[in-house]
Amino acid sequence: MEWSAVVTANSASVTSQNGEDSPCGPLVYRISLPVRIWHGINALCIFVLLMSGATIFNAHPRLYWGKAGANFDHAWLAAGRNGEAGFLRVGQIEFNTTGFLGHTPYSTKAIPPLLTIPNYYSLAEGRQWHFFFAWLLVVSITAFLIYSLCSKHLRNDLLPRWKEISPSRLWKEIVAHVRLRFASGHAAKGYNPLQKLAYLGVIFGLIPLAILTGITMSPNLNAAFPWLLDLFGGRQSARSIHFICSAALCLFIFIHLLMILAAGPLNEMRAIITGWFRLPQAQENRP
Repeated sequence: MEWSAVVTANSASVTSQNGEDSPCGPLVYRISLPVRIWHGINALCIFVLLMSGATIFNAHPRLYWGKAGANFDHAWLAAGRNGEAGFLRVGQIEFNTTGFLGHTPYSTKAIPPLLTIPNYYSLAEGRQWHFFFAWLLVVSITAFLIYSLCSKHLRNDLLPRWKEISPSRLWKEIVAHVRLRFASGHAAKGYNPLQKLAYLGVIFGLIPLAILTGITMSPNLNAAFPWLLDLFGGRQSARSIHFICSAALCLFIFIHLLMILAAGPLNEMRAIITGWFRLPQAQENRP
């Protein structure tokens, strides 16, 4: 951190010939090595789990609520094909997905092989990929939580202050993000309130819920944790919740990548790879 202060001071002292601040902000050490390692492992696990989960979903692309589900039961979500047309049905609403889901020029599966692991239909191999990376994710997130507590990363960097989550502050952040106006200067070093809430929601909400519902779907693990079936209302309800968690993670990843592109991908990628982040120039100093 001493080197970070030196780099910050030296960079901040750079001025142009007319005495104005340089448009290049200071380099600061933003992301610690353990967080960067966990981010990489977590990203790998999530992508493999989503794609191998798609293979498992293809075995029976219908979702139900309750303890049992079969082809003739009412499904709240179904994907597949009718003849040469692909479809996605949610409740009573049906969407034509020909060429993307259900029926494509190279697949008649609900989810095409471009989005699955392996890139051909094999339920056994899909389960092997899924279970291995599911347990790797359990180990990874457990280690990350221990580090976050011991290093105070959770308290100092992720937990929002009360004033940060006031309705007026959150609305201001939402409007700024919609307008693609991001924090600058020293304020850009830390996470903004929306980032903190999103990261906490994923780390303490979506991922644990996906893990628990995944355990609930395993007959072998039901013997060790039979209370999970009662907690989630049956294996089919757990499967539906598991799918919803996966969809929410896909939405989070999409927004996350979109914000990286909008904020400056080179600077953001440097931060997650090396830890060093160049603070954007304060808005009032920009030409």
